[in-house]
Amino acid sequence: MHSRRALLYMPGSDRRKIEKAATLGVDCICMDLEDGTALSKKVEARAVIAQAMKELDFGNSERCIRINSIGSGFEKDDLASALAARPDSIVVPKIETAEQVKWVSEQIESYELSNGLTLGGIRLLIGVETAKGILNLKEIAEADKRLDAIIFGAEDYAASVGARRTKEATEVLYPRQAVVAACAANDLQAIDMVYIDFRDLEGLRREAEQGAGFGFSGKQVIHPNQVAVVQEAFTPSDEAIEYAKRVVESFEISQKEGKGAYALDGKMIDMPLLKNAQKVLERARAAGKR
Repeated sequence: MHSRRALLYMPGSDRRKIEKAATLGVDCICMDLEDGTALSKKVEARAVIAQAMKELDFGNSERCIRINSIGSGFEKDDLASALAARPDSIVVPKIETAEQVKWVSEQIESYELSNGLTLGGIRLLIGVETAKGILNLKEIAEADKRLDAIIFGAEDYAASVGARRTKEATEVLYPRQAVVAACAANDLQAIDMVYIDFRDLEGLRREAEQGAGFGFSGKQVIHPNQVAVVQEAFTPSDEAIEYAKRVVESFEISQKEGKGAYALDGKMIDMPLLKNAQKVLERARAAGKR
């Protein structure tokens, strides 16, 4: 599974911006046929993305293409064009039911079969960003083994329930935590919301650190300036890594000695804290530390 600390959207119709994204060393580049592309440029954007996928070196960045939502009227042509470009992953926004996830996965499987590709090789990421999507999270998260991550869209969610967006983001606290829980229960990555004010890097840092604290594995970004801040927030610090190693090592020793809970640095250590430490080390590995 790819590390997706920062998932950067670039308008599918803008070759120059896609070229820039390819130089940033970002975890995941998402070439966007949906919100980032004007209605009048949808067809052109498919061609721009196809050429970029052929001609550009994206380095170690995961290459994603976001299609338009199911029911938009664009989704079938978007998906056919995106699959022909052979991306690492397809992103589908505004998912509301398990059936929609299954439909997309079936289309991808059909493409893989007819082109002699490894089954399941093209991964699926989905956006859940409406009240209906949040209420159906359990079924959505369990819908298909191709599914790799759920991306939470705060702006669309707020619009769907009539909430007013604030910097504190308390109005989206429930759906954010619901997405984290559904992903944790199904071994999926949870990708947090966009921070719209791309000039406010301090606000971004606070929100990214909060998201990492909630259990998200990464965050959506909309501007190159946001990438480094987000990657840092979702990478465990050296101190956190060292402490996690000590928890894991001391837990093993205590188990061999037949002890249950034990003290480390004045704190009681038991199974939940071991699992937390193991997660810290997994994130460090995914980020290339360790």
